[in-house]
Amino acid sequence: MELNDLLRIAGIGLVIGCLHIFFEQTGKKEFSFFLFFIAYLYIAIEMIRFLKIFFTEISEFFQWLSLAM
Repeated sequence: MELNDLLRIAGIGLVIGCLHIFFEQTGKKEFSFFLFFIAYLYIAIEMIRFLKIFFTEISEFFQWLSLAM
């Protein structure tokens, strides 16, 4: 995971937050709900990707550790 990944997620979160507030204030609550739902799915997919990278790194570390002994 790099800094670019974190900044991309933070930027998307800020844009989604602003659009959510805009749609809530204009009375388009259904757009606000779908926007929130799509953003939730996107973040969940990104977190699964990050977890995959994390567990790959952990397994490589344990393989290296077992070879060192």
